[in-house]
Amino acid sequence: MEHPYGRHERGLKTLQHLSGEAEPTVVTSLADIAPDLGRFIAEFAYGDVLTRPELDLRDRELVTIGALAALGNAAPQLRFHINGALNAGCTRAEVIEALIQIAVYAGFPAAINAVEAAREVFAARDAADSPD
Repeated sequence: MEHPYGRHERGLKTLQHLSGEAEPTVVTSLADIAPDLGRFIAEFAYGDVLTRPELDLRDRELVTIGALAALGNAAPQLRFHINGALNAGCTRAEVIEALIQIAVYAGFPAAINAVEAAREVFAARDAADSPD
């Protein structure tokens, strides 16, 4: 089904870029139980908001990881967006700096937990890149 303004396709393309997956897990994992929720995520969050022209995707991902880290209860989404920030061109140092910044506003426990999530993402990427 074609959605207005290509929101769905635009959102899936953005999700594919950030996740590095041909079929974004966040959408496919919801297909059997809440397909509309997956569609809403693709269309609104990724098709409408993350593709707005005022900030580039790289900066949007830094803002996103800061917000998720500050929430303190969205570890899977935080790991996804840390990986997405790296896929969008952020360096590891920039990711860590964004997470340090949130300590001032969200507290040290939130910042420490977020840095640990970054450590997991970095280690997984290193393991995937290393020859076996």
